Amino acid sequence: MKRILVTGAGGPAGVNFVRSLRKAEEKMFIAGSDVNKFHLELPDLDKRYLLPKNTDPEYIEKVNEVINREGIEFLHPQPDSEVGVISENREKIHAKVFLPAKETIRICQDKLESAKVWKSKGIPVANVLEVKDENDLEKAKEVLGMPFWLRATRGAGARGSTLVENLETGIHWIKYWESRRVGWKFIAQEYLPADDIAFQSLWNKGELICSQARVRLEYIYPELAPSGKTGTPSVAKTIHDEKVNKAAYECVKAIDPKATGIFCVDLKKNPEGIPCPTEINVGRFFTTSYFFTYAGINMPYLYVKLAYGEEIPDVKKFNCVPEGLYWIRHMDSGPVLRKEGEWRSEKI
Repeated sequence: MKRILVTGAGGPAGVNFVRSLRKAEEKMFIAGSDVNKFHLELPDLDKRYLLPKNTDPEYIEKVNEVINREGIEFLHPQPDSEVGVISENREKIHAKVFLPAKETIRICQDKLESAKVWKSKGIPVANVLEVKDENDLEKAKEVLGMPFWLRATRGAGARGSTLVENLETGIHWIKYWESRRVGWKFIAQEYLPADDIAFQSLWNKGELICSQARVRLEYIYPELAPSGKTGTPSVAKTIHDEKVNKAAYECVKAIDPKATGIFCVDLKKNPEGIPCPTEINVGRFFTTSYFFTYAGINMPYLYVKLAYGEEIPDVKKFNCVPEGLYWIRHMDSGPVLRKEGEWRSEKI
């Protein structure tokens, strides 16, 4: 029986990762860790462990303590921050990991550095500028036009993002976060108003194993975020778009020709209809990984099998599930899968 540890198991992404593994026919021992004892009650785990934050000097030691106590063979870090720390300390971990190269993770976790790599390789990309002060915002206005996105260079869930429609907004936005001493660096990014596309993919030694794209249609509690985007969709739809598939494939290969593990790409189409990558969420799955599992392609389970060096069934490299599938979810409501046109509501 496989023995697995999932960090950040109490968050929505961790819960859905565990849910996907539980849907597999193979029975596994799954331990989970988190910093929140309440959230650890949510996933279907065999054992639950409270760990310190990944910034704690004892974090790696505590992870290994769990690994040794439970005989863990494989470790999956789900939150971005834990992916980074585990990656940098992978030689110290007493269990297998299935992560991309350290440098790949460093680049992908920095939106500015990612954009620089893509631009140098001739890949169409949403233009990006580093922003530190009012002068940089003025330059962003000249280069990118108005409006443009202002966002933190690192982090998930639309961290530190807002749409700048006048420079006053941008100036006060940066000052606000500086006053909170969060230590974030910011970028100005070209505003591309087209669909918000997400491409989830699994790789092994430079070979694409499988992938599926979707478009985010609505977000959970958008009114609570200045940008109207919280990173986590309440409604998403599967799409089959060869331009998206090609762009996502090429932007991953541009950063790491020997890509291994999980690469989740965010893209927006420019005015010419060309999909442009805005970031890669690397080493961990999107929050809604169970969407595709429910629809027929269990990527978390395939990922675990690859990590163990096992053969996997034949799967499509692109378009793994039908297009036009809607994943509808909300707080305390449970997810629902619907096909295009299968709506039960009536308009009066």
